[in-house]
Amino acid sequence: MIYLDSAATTLQKPPEVYAAVKTAMQTLASPGRGGYAAAVRADEAVYGCRVLAARMFDAKPECIVFTMNATHALNLAIKTLVHRGDRVVISGFEHNAVVRPLYKLGTEPVVAGRKLFLPEDTLRAFDEAITEDTKAVICTHVSNVFGYVLPVQEISDICHVRGVPFVLDASQSAGILPVSLRMLHAAFVAMPGHKGLYGAQGTGILVCGQLPETLIEGGTGSVSALMQMPDFLPDRAEAGTMNVCGICALQEGLRFVEKTGIEAIAAHERALQQRLIRHLAQMEGVRVFSDGHDQTGVVSFLRGNEDCERTAALLAERGVCVRAGLHCAPLAHRSADSFDTGTVRVSVSAFNTEAEIDALADILKKL
Repeated sequence: MIYLDSAATTLQKPPEVYAAVKTAMQTLASPGRGGYAAAVRADEAVYGCRVLAARMFDAKPECIVFTMNATHALNLAIKTLVHRGDRVVISGFEHNAVVRPLYKLGTEPVVAGRKLFLPEDTLRAFDEAITEDTKAVICTHVSNVFGYVLPVQEISDICHVRGVPFVLDASQSAGILPVSLRMLHAAFVAMPGHKGLYGAQGTGILVCGQLPETLIEGGTGSVSALMQMPDFLPDRAEAGTMNVCGICALQEGLRFVEKTGIEAIAAHERALQQRLIRHLAQMEGVRVFSDGHDQTGVVSFLRGNEDCERTAALLAERGVCVRAGLHCAPLAHRSADSFDTGTVRVSVSAFNTEAEIDALADILKKL
């Protein structure tokens, strides 16, 4: 099997990630729920993961809130800042994890920056759209469909000057590009644990620059006499029993990223992306969505008039795993004029090789 769908989930993990799940299930209880050894070990493990995440994302450990996934984290952020009728600005490449909560709240967002691989145009559009009555700006760091890297630092700088809260969706950048809560002056940064951080599914992180509102309420293992959720982090946003096994796996994923180096991972992924683009450019009738510059290790393409789902199915029959369709991001496809067709998406990780890219290219040529 050649796995090339890491923008959805990195299937290949460091071996320590798998081992951490088993060890946690066998030896750790629930943090904050007891003074016995198994509970104390769970406390220490969870806090250790907070420290690693805080170091990677330039925040304090208590500002690291563990969530079920990036969607959960984004809902926490959005429903803290946005209310019905508020003016909210988003990019033209947002995932449904941003768009759907906004529409549920009765807010039709202002969409800024819809030209693919043109960061100058994206920045200009945000500059024009962010007004003093804007209640929040929400922007993806990297398009999950096209790998387009948006100019989020510059957008966040505009928000900071104008006093507008900024939320970053780092679903496709955490573990691949530098992400700093402090440098972004962000209200919140949301990310999954199971993509570029190489953790298990069912984990995510919300890095908090301010106190979030609650999505759910319940036990926290702290100030149990109160009828309200605690007014401090991280307890306020972590109701109920935590995914200790997943958090321990995430801790090992973070260690792997830290040890390997974000810059090294990004360079490896971009080299594979460039190799694939060169192969695709030599194939007649193939449309490639790329500029080769403002892009991570994600490439979308189409083969002539062939339905993208059929292309993916033919590859799957030959042991190649890619994703096809709208990728839960119809707004991005409307921006790139690919809504009617969708795309075939190839997305790599630190564990992919040049040989796998060459094998994919050979299969496409034979098809």
